[in-house]
Amino acid sequence: MTPCNGKNSPKILIAGAGIGGLTTALSLQAAGLGNIQIIEACPRMRAVGAGINIQPAAVRELTELGLGRALEAEAVATARLQYHHRYGGLIFSEPRGRAAGYRWPQFSVHRARLQELLLAEVRRRLGAAAVLTGRRLLHYEQAASKGQRSVLVFTAESPRPLRCDLLIAADGVNSAARAVMHPHEGPPLGNGIWMWRGVSEGPPFLDGRTMVIFGCNSQVKAVVYAVSRPDTTGNCQLNWVVETHGDAGPAAGDTLPAAGEWDQSAPAEAVLAHLDDWRTGFLDLHAVVSAAPRILRYPMIDRDPLPSWVDGRTVLLGDAAHPMYPTGSNGASQAIVDARVLAYELAHCEVDEALSRYDALRRPQTTQLLAAHRRLEPDRLLHQVEMLAPDGFTDIRQVLPAHKLVDVRSCTRHVTGVDAAGLNARSSWNVPVRTA
Repeated sequence: MTPCNGKNSPKILIAGAGIGGLTTALSLQAAGLGNIQIIEACPRMRAVGAGINIQPAAVRELTELGLGRALEAEAVATARLQYHHRYGGLIFSEPRGRAAGYRWPQFSVHRARLQELLLAEVRRRLGAAAVLTGRRLLHYEQAASKGQRSVLVFTAESPRPLRCDLLIAADGVNSAARAVMHPHEGPPLGNGIWMWRGVSEGPPFLDGRTMVIFGCNSQVKAVVYAVSRPDTTGNCQLNWVVETHGDAGPAAGDTLPAAGEWDQSAPAEAVLAHLDDWRTGFLDLHAVVSAAPRILRYPMIDRDPLPSWVDGRTVLLGDAAHPMYPTGSNGASQAIVDARVLAYELAHCEVDEALSRYDALRRPQTTQLLAAHRRLEPDRLLHQVEMLAPDGFTDIRQVLPAHKLVDVRSCTRHVTGVDAAGLNARSSWNVPVRTA
């Protein structure tokens, strides 16, 4: 097998300058592949979004790309995950990141800050021209020229297609490339849950490094965690999500709103109505929600697993390949891992073999993760606790037997995709720099 790096480096086009696409560009460049172009639909790169979690498996990859210190400066190293009753009672707590035995931390960070970091590094390492904005992917066609296989990439803004040897489609959950590859799939799938999201300024709670999940029953759940360290005023940025079932939205299986209608603005009162009698001693959730300068509402969606991510010289990556519920805080992390695996395989194998190996490794792993996210197992625990102790409790051991909590801890590890021992022992996907 002839690797793709060095003189054999193909012309690679990446569709999408999100976390997956930008990490892919950095990974390819670090692996010795230099002919890389990113196209992005937005005319002006504007990082948006709310808080996300980067799991240790992905933090390892960003660290090995040389971004560890820069990421640490922008993020909070998550130390614990805790589930609480809506009246504050602690259901269970477990360590995360280095505290759980990983050699790398788990980071909570604002998506915009991570995207800005990656974009700046792409422009520094690959040049300012590496990212071509205002070019939205419409479709692609397989082609050949002088016996060489290639891809014609059509965009909305130009009548003339771009030609490349390999198209990496990191163009999100509504991927145009995925629609060409699997034309009969249809729109994303909803499960009847709406997510109300915001980022608020407020004082840190507990140790400032704990993600908390509150629940009352099968209808409402809230998640809160810090995505920045405290500033000179003592406040930090708090990312929060409130999930509601069947709240003026589609039921599971119903047709979803058009993609442009997903991020609907909402008033704080609409969220607070679901938290009317909630109270916790260590966090004023009502104040956190009320302090958000903007609140958006999204449907919780994913897609069914695909039989293949590869079509000739086109391959899917990130949410274009495996969109999953945010319940495992793992979507961005899996896109980062995708990028590193694909770059590693391209550096060691001919293009078609590399795509086949990437598909064979990553698709089964993400299919398992998608199924684990869909089970929403911790939510069932919250519902059970509410049924057994609707007025709250002081000691969870008086409500649930210990083995129930062990089962939940096991479940939370399933949705991250890898245990500490396995990640710590795995060899690196770094590609050694070849010298003459």
